[in-house]
Amino acid sequence: MGDELKPAHVNDVSNILANFKNLKSSLPDIIEPDFGFLDELLGLEVLTDRQYEDASSEKGAAYRRTEAVLNVMETEDQCGKCLKALQRTGQQHVVNYIAHNGGQKHLTYQ
Repeated sequence: MGDELKPAHVNDVSNILANFKNLKSSLPDIIEPDFGFLDELLGLEVLTDRQYEDASSEKGAAYRRTEAVLNVMETEDQCGKCLKALQRTGQQHVVNYIAHNGGQKHLTYQ
């Protein structure tokens, strides 16, 4: 029981940058970039105006817009703000997925 996954909160997530990198190939399939997500990232200063325009103007499937966003995630701060944007746009399930490294609670690097 004590080992169950609980909803993640932005402030208690560690190793978030490593998790973003580890999950980078699967995140475009589950993040919804439209309906405010890109706007939140711009407002939180994760994306510059130019990056926002590049991601917004990406033609085709939504996953391409998400890939454009993930390509700029380079710091723990950016990733933390991205989690806030996900929460603010009703994507808590994605926050949980990232926080728990895709379902693996602990990630060991050697």
